[in-house]
This record gives sequence, structure tokens and C-alpha cells, in this order.
Amino acid sequence: MKKYIQNWFKRYFSNPQVLILVFLLFVGFVLIAFLGDMLLPVLVAIVIAYLLDGIVMWLEHFRIPRGASVVIVFLLFIALLAVLIVVLLPLISRQIGQFVQELPSMVAKGQMELMRLPDKYPGFISQERIRQMLMLIGSEFTQLGQHILSISMSSVKGLISVLVYLILVPFLVFFFLKDKAMIFAWIKNLLPRERGLAKVVWNEVNQQISNYIRGKIWEIIIVWGVSYLTFTFIGLRFTIILSLFVGLSVLIPYIGAAVMVLPISLIAFFQWGPSAHFLYTVIAYGIIQALDGNLLAPLLLSEVVNLHPVAIIVAVLVFGGIWGIWGLVFAIPLATLVHAVFKAWTSSLSSQMNHPEAV
Repeated sequence: MKKYIQNWFKRYFSNPQVLILVFLLFVGFVLIAFLGDMLLPVLVAIVIAYLLDGIVMWLEHFRIPRGASVVIVFLLFIALLAVLIVVLLPLISRQIGQFVQELPSMVAKGQMELMRLPDKYPGFISQERIRQMLMLIGSEFTQLGQHILSISMSSVKGLISVLVYLILVPFLVFFFLKDKAMIFAWIKNLLPRERGLAKVVWNEVNQQISNYIRGKIWEIIIVWGVSYLTFTFIGLRFTIILSLFVGLSVLIPYIGAAVMVLPISLIAFFQWGPSAHFLYTVIAYGIIQALDGNLLAPLLLSEVVNLHPVAIIVAVLVFGGIWGIWGLVFAIPLATLVHAVFKAWTSSLSSQMNHPEAV
């Protein structure tokens, strides 16, 4: 058994480049697992810098120096951030407050509509089943109220965190854009010389993740805008909140779209009851998700490595279980990293078998 393990280890890990790649991955995952909360502003800034760096490089094609391109893009980013804070956040907070105030009356109206269902459809729905459903909904709303209360109790801490993000993240984004070459050179000097395999993985993952982030940002904006216009046309209430969360739901493949069915259906049911408008809302949401999944996402993410739906779902479950909401959001980039590592590793093994004298 000992000899078998030694032979297996020698076969798959005899190449020093493989050991260096495994070591770098191990260090990266340990840092994220134990220091992820503290490094979260840095990770957020890296994601934003990935997005903005594409615009910087686009400006460089027009012979604009990188320094000037960085300043232009950063000022546009600050202006957009200011607009979001001044215009969008008050609208969202106002709708959230209105939703909390009207929630009891909406629940009461929904209960009345549910109690009428056994009379309309006596052969399908019984009074006992309606009572069980109302008890379940009541318990869920009780837990929601407790969660909202806990959020309000920690609002001071959350406000401080938001202020820290608003100060630190823009500074980090600016320096990531301005000193990109310097940061990469510094990281390169820290790495060992035998890093050829790690370099191959980095080049592929860097390209794939940058394309993924830019594509997802555009997908969020488009789905958000289309959902807002659609819900406004139908007359659904709380369109800003619902459309925003519909846009953000595309970050979690398959699961995000399925989860958003419930709040949209409940609000439409509380507003109109089992009517045609309720049916129109559900159908419209289904059409938006179908167009996103079959047209928009493949168009925007065509340059990202193709992953089988089963692989995506497994990645969502695994990384979501490890890192919670952030694991759900970054499930596809992490799956892309795993795919690139195995691709480079198997390629290295194949090269080693074909040219054993090179080892």
C-alpha cells in the first residue's frame, strides 16, 4: 500500500511545476477562507477594476496614454457611484419602507383571497389545506420580521461598513488600475521560477474571468432594465426592488431565477389575487428568464469557457456550501479555475509521458 501511494504521488506530483501550482492554489484558498471577510473590500475592488480595465484598454486603442485613460475612467466611475447613491438608494429605501408598512395589509388581502379558493374550486382545494398554507406563510413572515428587526438593530455597524467601503474601494480601484503593471511585476518577483504551469493557468483564468465579469455586469443591467419596464407596464408594485433583485439573480445560475419566482408571484397575488394580471406577471417573468438564458447570456458570455449545466449546478452547490453567498456568486469563475487547473495538469502529465527525459 505504501509503495502504491509513493508510485501514485511520483506519477502525478513529480513535476515541480505541479507542486508549485498546488501550493499557490492552497495558499489562495486558505487566504480567502480565513481572511475573506477582512479582504472583502480588496476583492470587491479587484472585481470593479477588472470591469473598468476593459474600458481603459479600449481608450488606449485611441492612443490615449494609460495614465490619462485611468483618470477618465475613474472619474466616470465616481460620477456613476454618486448618481447611484444620490438617486437610486433613496428610491430603493423608500420602496423598502413602503413595502414593510403595507406588508400586513397585503398579507390580510392574500389570506382573504386564499380563503375564497375552496369555494371557487371545491374539487381541488380544501379548507384544511388553506389553513396549513396560511400557517406556513405566517411562520415565514414572522421569521422575516425578526430578520428585519435584527438588521435594524445592527444598522449602525452596517452603516460604518458601508462608509468604509465607500472610502476604501474607490481608492483601491484607482491604484489597481494605475499600478496594474507594477502590481503584476511585484507578484511575479514573489513567485518561484518553476511557475510555467501556474502561468498557463493564470493566463487562461484571467481571460475567462475578466470576460465573465464584464458579461455578467451587462447582463445584470439589461435584465434589470427589461424587468423594470415590463413590471411597470403591467402595473406591478415595488418594481424597483423586484427588478433590481431579478437583475442580481443572474449571478446565481438557475437557482437565482427559480428563487425569484416566489416573491414576484406573492406580490402579484397580494396585489391582484388569482386574476389575469397575476397570470400575466408570472408569464412575463418566465419570458424574461427564457430570453436571458437562451439568448442574452450566450451572446454576452460567448467567450467564457463552456461548462455543462450539471457542472454549473455542482459548482453552485459546492462553493455555495463552502463560502455562502459569495460562493454562489463566484461559482462559475471558481469552476472555470478548477477546469483550467485540470486541463493544464492533464496536459502536463501527457507531455511528461511523451517526453519522460524532459522531467
